[in-house]
Amino acid sequence: MNTSFHIKMRSFFAPISLPIFFFLGAILIGATLLHSPFCCQGDVISWLDALFTATSAVCVTGLIVVDTGQEFTRTGQIVILALIQMGGLGIMTFTSLTFFLWKKRVTLTDRIAVGQSLLHNSDFHLGHFLIKIVTLILMIEFVGAVLLFFAAPQGFPPFSALFHAVSAFCNAGFSLHSDSLMGYQSDWLVNLTIILLIILGGVGFAVLVEGKKIFLTRLRRPGERIQKSWHFTVVIQTSFFLIIAGWIYIYCAEFLGSNGEISYQQALLASLFQSVTCRTAGFNSLDLSVMTNASLFFMIFLMFVGGAPGSCAGGTKVTTFRILVAFIRAQISGRDQAVIGKYAVDRESVSNAMILLFFSLALIFLCLIALNFTEGGNVPHSQSRGQFLEILFETVSAFGTAGLSTGLTSKLSPPGRIIIMFLMFVGRLGPLVLLSSLQSMRTKVLFSLPEVKLSVG
Repeated sequence: MNTSFHIKMRSFFAPISLPIFFFLGAILIGATLLHSPFCCQGDVISWLDALFTATSAVCVTGLIVVDTGQEFTRTGQIVILALIQMGGLGIMTFTSLTFFLWKKRVTLTDRIAVGQSLLHNSDFHLGHFLIKIVTLILMIEFVGAVLLFFAAPQGFPPFSALFHAVSAFCNAGFSLHSDSLMGYQSDWLVNLTIILLIILGGVGFAVLVEGKKIFLTRLRRPGERIQKSWHFTVVIQTSFFLIIAGWIYIYCAEFLGSNGEISYQQALLASLFQSVTCRTAGFNSLDLSVMTNASLFFMIFLMFVGGAPGSCAGGTKVTTFRILVAFIRAQISGRDQAVIGKYAVDRESVSNAMILLFFSLALIFLCLIALNFTEGGNVPHSQSRGQFLEILFETVSAFGTAGLSTGLTSKLSPPGRIIIMFLMFVGRLGPLVLLSSLQSMRTKVLFSLPEVKLSVG
């Protein structure tokens, strides 16, 4: 009995489960601080609003119920910035780095867990990697802050520039401006700086490290042929495809045949910015409340896909999307293997992609139903036209930690806010992490039942 209890407890606190507890701890500490008088400009915000803001910051989502620039003091904004940075890098990364600097011994299971989630390679030196990636990230954020400051010193003074640079790289979408970045819709340098930060934060730590190595090699030896990893190639190609597809689609849906309220160049820039940012970054240079249904539906798809594994971005990830596309192509062509480029995807990865897709869609569907009950469930359809799309957009935005909203967030009821907080939490950790945690607490079934064919379709 005692042995069984210890086994269950050890499974409950397995390495894959640790991020859940650390995220919860960070959210609770952040909410306590944000509820304090020294963090609020006027009256202290409610516990629910403080908890919502902390959850959104740690989960690098960007959905807000109170104006970050108006309602919080500089101390409160620093707390939010710290929560964003912790959430972006990942609580597990910070914890492992702290253990290393304290010269504590990180167990083999922890080392393998971190390696698989960040580099997809369990054979690496944890300490050297963490120092390298943290240094690289801080350098990118610093350069981004400097560029924002020089691009618009009045709109981005030093702290504001740093805040937005960290928020952009961590794909958080928090802004000190009430209208996000709508006031900089035509500023190419501000837009391109934010776009670059979002992309770098959303491609994944492994791609960042390899990309840096490729860049330095090209500088030192321009003519040398560089061998890129399969993971790097898949992430870059898929991300590029989704950005271009979203750019063209949003431009056509919003500006093709318009009456020319903004110039052709501004329309192209705004479309590109929105295509990049809706893949979990949360900033907006267009007013989402007046965008077409066609744009909002495609943005829902981009938010659902999200960024790359092991990155600051959320969503089901670009690799999952690429695997599913390869699997469907294989089924149509009668091929047994899902092929991407020169390689075939292993069956376990295909299975994980299927599980992730099903789990994500099921979770979104259930929360969508719940939100339709909590947000005016007794209102007739004829009196709530357009609300379903707004709720669907909000639901996928929270799950994909995108942080975009048509304006519904601040109007949510208390139960609705709790549902959105749950979605942000699950979306940031990743459904597969939760599934792995549940699987680690289960005992393996050592027998199988007879298989019988069942007609389908």
